[in-house]
Amino acid sequence: MMTPSNPGVASVGSLLRPYWLLLAAAILLGLLGGASVAGLLAVANRGLYAGAGDVGGLVASFAGLCILIVIGSVGSDISANVVGQRIVASLRKSLAAKILMAPIDQLESYRSHRLIPVLTKDVDAISDFAFFFPAFLVSGVIVAGCLIYLAVLSWPLFLVTAALIALGSFVHYLARKRGMMGFTLARQYEDDLQKHYRAISEGAKELRLHRPRRRHVHVDLIGRTVDRIGNVQIKAINLLVTARALGTVLLFLVIGTALVLRPLLWPDSPASVSSGFVLVLLFMRGPIDQLIGMLPSLGRAQVAMRRIAELSDRFTAAEAELLDDPQDRTADQIESIELRGVSYAFPASSSERPFTIGPIDLRIRRGEIVFIVGENGSGKTTLIKLLLGLYVPDRGVLLRDGSPVVNETRDDYRQLFTTIFSDYFLFDTLAQQSSQRPELAQRYLDRLELAHKVSIDGGAFSTTDLSTGQRKRLALINAWIEGRPVLVFDEWAADQDPAFRQIFYTELLADLKRLGKTIIVISHDDRYFHCADRIVRLRDGRIDASDAAERREPAQRQRTLTTVMQEPAPSLGASNP
Repeated sequence: MMTPSNPGVASVGSLLRPYWLLLAAAILLGLLGGASVAGLLAVANRGLYAGAGDVGGLVASFAGLCILIVIGSVGSDISANVVGQRIVASLRKSLAAKILMAPIDQLESYRSHRLIPVLTKDVDAISDFAFFFPAFLVSGVIVAGCLIYLAVLSWPLFLVTAALIALGSFVHYLARKRGMMGFTLARQYEDDLQKHYRAISEGAKELRLHRPRRRHVHVDLIGRTVDRIGNVQIKAINLLVTARALGTVLLFLVIGTALVLRPLLWPDSPASVSSGFVLVLLFMRGPIDQLIGMLPSLGRAQVAMRRIAELSDRFTAAEAELLDDPQDRTADQIESIELRGVSYAFPASSSERPFTIGPIDLRIRRGEIVFIVGENGSGKTTLIKLLLGLYVPDRGVLLRDGSPVVNETRDDYRQLFTTIFSDYFLFDTLAQQSSQRPELAQRYLDRLELAHKVSIDGGAFSTTDLSTGQRKRLALINAWIEGRPVLVFDEWAADQDPAFRQIFYTELLADLKRLGKTIIVISHDDRYFHCADRIVRLRDGRIDASDAAERREPAQRQRTLTTVMQEPAPSLGASNP
């Protein structure tokens, strides 16, 4: 079984692979810069004891090394910065692709309050570290170059120095390990905070009307979660800061050790060795402090990379072709769609048994108007998602014109449908672009009495800042002009006023049927059930055939029709405010 850190490491490796040439160039240039810094320190140390005749050579060496430092440092910074920013860009594109290809049921179960922080905060954490990565790389190379120079100066003193540096590194390792645990815990709390932020944003009206709940959300939920995040972050960073201070003390301890032990253990070594050690160690303090100062950013980036890797593993897609260039491989019409022995179960929670729909046997023929009805929670929307191919059945088969819909044909099958869900998302651009689309959309705007508020500008609606019912009418316009053979409406009329509700059931559905469309409607409007060719009633996840719901008696249909026709028709001028 993979350890928790492995997914993140594997993801980093896969992200770096396309840019290995640039990364190699950054490392080589960094090595050049670091070696040049070490060489410059050696020249400076030699200059302390040089005579007048050595000045020319020292100046030339000094100038040449300065040029190499600039070339190495600037080149390494630029190369590493390009790699870092391209990795962030690739990560953002990859995450978007993962979400677009993710199975819908997995995407729904992950919930947006957990998904959005991955797309924003976690990617930003990696982006922040990518910004500092060039300096991190150059500092590491400089420290390595300085250690090599110390080894050249005196091997025994280098071993003493290396032992103390290893001790300091071990202390930092322990502190960083504890700090990573804190960063991971804080990241989990941030998911909760995102959920609470959604509550105060989407539930603002309800909270304004309920003082105890408002205080509970503000004090108990948001306040305590924010405090938890702050306390955990403080503890984690304090550990790293303390380790950093101990590292500084150890550095001066190394300097003192070099000065004290040299005359006792190595009395014959020249004074330039001691001065060189002191000079290099004092210089190393800057790059070491820079490396240690970046550890919190590195820790947060590692936590973020792990969360991103976990999301990528969770959203495994069986339909890798979903993002291929779109091609019109779908027939203009279909003869039938069918669920045969289909069952689907949601994942079980810890306290309740899972909701299961099925087994379902349902065939819908071309040109039919089918109403799917039932109590709340009976499985109507789940049935629709199975018909649309959004959910893959656990058992049974989905058929198009008698042929099974499989993974290779599932996305082509979905292109047969235009759907307006009850929790729909309204895109402000027209569904398809052609010279006739704006004219067609404008005609529908007039018919749905939206032309005085909305216009078509550059293939997009001029505004979507409308009432709930009016926004659904815009969604209906998009569905209309797509021209697909099957239209699915999930309680579309629920937010409409009586006039447009009657227009929808008695006029719009009839117009679509005359165009040869197949129409599936989820509805609770029993006064308009006569508009359906068939009614499919669900009860506890199964089609209820006991009350002859699938095919109504002609007398019942006629009585309903007569009742509606005797009522005065609402004015077409009525509309949502």
